[in-house]
Amino acid sequence: MLNLPLTFLQRPAAASTPRPWLLVLMHGVGSNEQDLFSLSPQIPGRFHVLSLRAPFRMGPGSHAWFDFSIEPNGDRTINEAQEAQSRALVAQALESAAEQLGIPPERVVVGGFSQGGIMALSLLLTRPELMHAGLVWHSRLLPQVVPLTAPADALRGKRLWLSHGTHDNVIPLANAQAIAHHMAPLPVAVTYHEFPSAHEIRPSELAATVAWLESLSTTPTAF
Repeated sequence: MLNLPLTFLQRPAAASTPRPWLLVLMHGVGSNEQDLFSLSPQIPGRFHVLSLRAPFRMGPGSHAWFDFSIEPNGDRTINEAQEAQSRALVAQALESAAEQLGIPPERVVVGGFSQGGIMALSLLLTRPELMHAGLVWHSRLLPQVVPLTAPADALRGKRLWLSHGTHDNVIPLANAQAIAHHMAPLPVAVTYHEFPSAHEIRPSELAATVAWLESLSTTPTAF
């Protein structure tokens, strides 16, 4: 059993996998580790899947990576101390899981939906040495994280899946486009897709994401 600083669910990689990968997933605000873990049957068997629970409890079965408020003009204000604490806990969980499973960072993918996607993107930008790729569904970039971005050389060769719904009424599409714009000058290979959906992962989006995961883990250059 893994010993991690956050509550989690896991699905081990298929027993026959010679060099397994690790996929770490983080849910959105108000949800829990059961949410994205429900996708694990569709994740390729070469991945050990971990679904983490955010540390801040909002209510029964309801957790967040950080509190936030939306101002009358639409601006969002976050609890920066909670975000920093969550980011440190996730980094610790990543390092610990990879070490205990014997999986190097070159075979680690960190992903999330909505607020969990914020965490995944923040980790890719600030702690790229922990992973090979990030996976961001229906999310946004925190301006507070931008100054903490690692040097370009540390990001070289990293990959990012970025997808969003064109009808997302929780985090508008412009946020995903802003992420793509921000990433453009960085040496990260970004795969960007828009889907005709709201704030949800529909089957077509999941299928495209899974195909990307497959391509990551089957390339001849994979470690």
